[in-house]
Amino acid sequence: MLSHPHEVFLEVAQRLSFTKASQTLFISQSAVSKQVKALEEHYKTGLFERLGSSIQLTPAGLKLYQKLLQAKQLQQELHQEMSALSTDFAPSMHLLIGASTTISLYVLPPVVSAYLRLHPNRQLSLKNRNSDNILRALLDHEIELGIIEGIHKVSHVTYTPLLTDDVVAVCAANNPLEHRILEVHDLLSTPLALREAGSGTLAVLEEALAQHRIKLAALPVRVRLGGTEALKNFVRVDNCLAFLPRQAVLKELASGEFSEVKINNFPLKREFNFIQRKGTENNAPYRDFLLFTKRYYSGKA
Repeated sequence: MLSHPHEVFLEVAQRLSFTKASQTLFISQSAVSKQVKALEEHYKTGLFERLGSSIQLTPAGLKLYQKLLQAKQLQQELHQEMSALSTDFAPSMHLLIGASTTISLYVLPPVVSAYLRLHPNRQLSLKNRNSDNILRALLDHEIELGIIEGIHKVSHVTYTPLLTDDVVAVCAANNPLEHRILEVHDLLSTPLALREAGSGTLAVLEEALAQHRIKLAALPVRVRLGGTEALKNFVRVDNCLAFLPRQAVLKELASGEFSEVKINNFPLKREFNFIQRKGTENNAPYRDFLLFTKRYYSGKA
């Protein structure tokens, strides 16, 4: 078992921030510093180099970080094998998962609640970022399982499909665009509110525009906002058109607060995928969560 100081060191090393590590671990920053200092005294060397307001790993710190990642993987494998031999063995586990905005806000909450009721000995931390940043967090070992949207894939990551969703064009009720049916070229003269760069929703829109030989830069974009809820709030007060996941606007469309604006010959579909670093697909607790989520949305959980 990794000691508590080593677990704390891993969090700091992954984030290169004492503050972020303390937030993730739910302990004070002074407690984080105390644990790191204890390790530095134990190993008789510095593990972090302080550079003004930032930190970086020393050669000794980097070596310790690499070895602890291996040790953590071995610990997870041991827990998996012991659980297979004894059903009474149920160690506490802390799952580190990340998901893009739409999934974090509208897809995962009921799944996580049901999963934790079934596994009361497990804890789960969920990072909510856009798809590009979740992929980066996975590659940086900040998380062990991600769920993202998007169309661009990298070779050293495993992708497992979860759901398919539509991206729809919406406007607020009483907007002049309400009940209109647009052609794709109408987007060149329609005020738009879009997500920020790195958003999976934006990537789907950009790919669909490319099929019509239209560049995103050619559109009259009024604002770019980071986050689905921010974009929805802007649509409520501005006569613009926004592209949002259908999952994110189901309530607003049902209540009549938003209206879907049809665009001929412009289907926008995106796939939500689980992502894992290749070689970690059989990590038991994360595999169990992946399968549980798939069953949940197929009506079998």
